[in-house]
Order: sequence, then C-alpha cells, then structure tokens
Amino acid sequence: MNQNIMQDDSALGIEKSIEGRRAIRFNKIEDDSLSLDIPNNLLRKTKPYLPQLSELDAVRHFTRLSRRSFSLDTHFYPLGSCTMKYNPKINEDISMFEGFANLHPLAMDSCAQGTLEMLYDAEKILCEICGMDAMTLQPAAGAHSEFTGALVAKAYFEKKGESQRTEIIVPDSAHGTNPATAVMLGFKTVNIKSTSDGQIDLEALKAAISDKTAILMLTVPNTLGIFEFNIEEITRIAHEAGALVYMDGANFNALMGIIKPGKFGIDIMHLNMHKTFSTPHGGGGPGAGSIGVNKLLEEFLPYPRVIKENNEFKIKTDYPNSIGKIKAYFGNVGVLLKAYAYLLMHSKETLGETARNAIINANYLLKKLKKNYPAYCEDYCMHECVLTPSKELTSNKVKTLDIGKRLLDYGFHAPTVYFPLIVHEAIMIEPTETESKETMDLFVEAMEKIFEEGKTNPEIVKAAPHSLSVKRLDEVAAARKPNIKWDISDTAKQLGSATETKKEECAK
Repeated sequence: MNQNIMQDDSALGIEKSIEGRRAIRFNKIEDDSLSLDIPNNLLRKTKPYLPQLSELDAVRHFTRLSRRSFSLDTHFYPLGSCTMKYNPKINEDISMFEGFANLHPLAMDSCAQGTLEMLYDAEKILCEICGMDAMTLQPAAGAHSEFTGALVAKAYFEKKGESQRTEIIVPDSAHGTNPATAVMLGFKTVNIKSTSDGQIDLEALKAAISDKTAILMLTVPNTLGIFEFNIEEITRIAHEAGALVYMDGANFNALMGIIKPGKFGIDIMHLNMHKTFSTPHGGGGPGAGSIGVNKLLEEFLPYPRVIKENNEFKIKTDYPNSIGKIKAYFGNVGVLLKAYAYLLMHSKETLGETARNAIINANYLLKKLKKNYPAYCEDYCMHECVLTPSKELTSNKVKTLDIGKRLLDYGFHAPTVYFPLIVHEAIMIEPTETESKETMDLFVEAMEKIFEEGKTNPEIVKAAPHSLSVKRLDEVAAARKPNIKWDISDTAKQLGSATETKKEECAK
C-alpha cells in the first residue's frame, strides 16, 4: 500500500481499498424462491464499487477519525451557557438496563411500573429542588420546554378571558431562544435593556409592562453570568400587572440546592436535563427538558401524566384544560433515566456543594484572566464569566474568533464566542464544577500564551488553527448548507488521477 495513504488518516475507505481484501464473507444463497421480482430496467448492469478493506483497516480508519474530535471525555470544553459538565458513566449503564431499554412504549401500566415510578419520582424531586408544585418531563430540550411553558401560560390567560395579553417581555440578557419562543406562539416580543452592572433595569421594566403583558421571561442567572439581585422586586412588579413570570432555568447548575425559584415568585420555569443534571449535551441530541409550574397552572400541563394510586403507578390522560401532548409517549425516557440516576446520587447538601463549586471555578477563571481579558462584570459571576479581548489584542486586529481558533492548537475546545450579543467581542467561559484546578490552570496558561502571541506575533493567532486536519471553515454555510454526501469527484480532485478509474467505475 502507498506509504502516503497509509499515513494519511484522512483518506477515505475507497482510497484505501485493495482488490480482494475483505472483512466479512457472506454465503451465496442458492434458493431461487428467495429471488425478488425486480424489473430488468431497475437492475444494475455492473456490480457497485465498494471499498475492499480488512476489518483492521476499517477499525483503524474510524478510530483515527474519532481522535480528531473534541469531546468532553478528551478535552476541557468551556462552552459558556451550555454547561458541558462530565457525564458519569454509571448513568449510561443504568439507562441501558434491560427492564428500561427493552420496555415497549405501549406496554400496560402493570408492565411498566419501574419506568412509571422513575418518572413520578423524578418529577417530585425536581419540584422539591425548584420549589414548584407540579412538573412535566415531556419536553425534548430547553427550547421545546420554553415553547411548552409559554403554551401553558397562553392556555391560562385564554381560560381567564384575558385575550389582550399578547406581549412577552424579554431582557437583552436572556437566552436567544426566549424571543424566538415568543414569536413562534404569536406573541409580540418587548425587549428591555440591562443596566451597566448586568441587572434588569427596573425603570425600563416598569415602563414596558402593562395589561398587554402575558409573560416576563427571565434567564436566571442571565447570560452575563449574573444573578438578578432584585428578583423579588421584579416578580412583584410583574404580578401586580397580572403577568406571569417565566424563568429560563438552563443555568440552574449555579442555583440548585441553594435557592428555590418558586420561593421568589417564579410561576413557570424549565430545566435542561442535559445541562444541569449531567446527561449528554451536544451533537444534536437527544436532550431532555422539564417544565415546573405553580398550583395555579398545573391543570394546563401536557398529558399523559403519571399518578400514584393505592401504591401503584398509573397513566392519566383526563385533563380537560391540558395543552395536550407535546412529545411522543413520555419524552426522552433514556435521557431522563440518566438525570434521575444523577439526582439519586445527591442530597440537597451535595447539590448545593456542586453549585458552589461551579461558581467558585467560574470566579477563579475570571480572577485569573481579567487582567489581559477584561471582564464585562469584574466583581463576581455565577457559573460563567464573560470576557473580552484587551486593547493590546484588538489594536493588532486579533479578534475573539482568532482566540477561540488558537485555543484548539493548545488542546482546548473554544469557549462560546460572540454571545451574549450585548457584549462586543464576547468570550463566554463556563468551566462547570467537574473541572479540576489543574485543568483550569492549564487553560489559563494557554490563554496567557495566546495573549502574548497576539501582542508580539498576531499573525500566528489570526491564522489559527495550525495543528488540526482542517483550517477555518465557513461555519455559517456549514450550518445552513451542510455537505453530508460524499462525492468521489471531490476526492479525485484532492488525490489526483489515481482515482479516475474508480470514478469511472462508480459512474457506471
């Protein structure tokens, strides 16, 4: 085999193919009765060209590809607002227990007692942690949870006959999905600005709220990593206007075991199981969400719901004012199992310790980095900190994107960049509680090296990454027009005429 191809782990299977090599052999079927009646015009005239590889070749090829990927199991993943915390492997094992994994979704209640008990118990635990009266675990993720919560609020006002409530107030420090949720449900979004210290401007809130307001939608802690210290006053203003207060609890990793949102006036809130409660996050899913509500809104939650009667768990669908089903069956039960296992590992005290460690880690990075990467709010943060490139870097035209790309060369996934939108050139870092001081110190060291490079040799930062198999891609085009189909013509251009014969064979 060509030595260059041997060493080039980017080569596709078809370039590694050698005539006659195989990993598996199938017995030829001699029974004519098994033949399919396929019209001749639909039959191939030639055999399809498929890569001919040994099992070892295939295993090495895909193993090499896997080593290119950044993952939480291999790298520090400081994505702000995403809470990319370590997922204990025992949670994965539990989700694959035969009694859960092999249960048919239409099984009778009597055959599904374990799963129903898990769902019932998880709801009760989450209600206790959040200070809410009722919970649903059906939503598939955070944005789906927001949509569900807003539907609940809409049903509540429809029953009250308050059809004039057509507005949702969203602060500029909220998650980007919040205004999108409002628009999807036909509400008008009313934005209010934050003060210079990252808090909601109370005067702006008072000016915006009216009898048209259905929901005040908050992110707590907000996207600046700041807790709203005026939260009780904020909820009072909303309730006096007859509005409901919705809390985006995607950042609950900094609050669990410390405070209960229901106690300071939150009417509806959602949680992300794949953030706060340590189930896998990223790669398109599956995720899981949940919605907690106060007693006033419980009747509008989606069905089916799990109830307990005479020591037996049952499915109930008879809820006349429910918004109906919002997910097939009971949601992503496998993901919920992982979150339930995580919940059972912790007490109120250890959940609080987890949140405090997340806060300590974020403030540690803030303190270490803010000299060369100025912080939006210097005094404190919660679970994440928001930094910016210093003047020494911007004067050399080194941008946040450049810093993120250069971090890849140092073995760290980039933080969240350019979010929140209200911070120019934002660098949003969330270490979570699962990272050690040693790992964070290495990250700080890399950031300091990038700072020095940006001052003295900015081109090396602006041209990064240098050590990866691909350079900078058009990320917008990749998201909107993903290239997910392999075309041998593209490979032929890269590897030259050596593939032309195979290209012709494929074309046949």
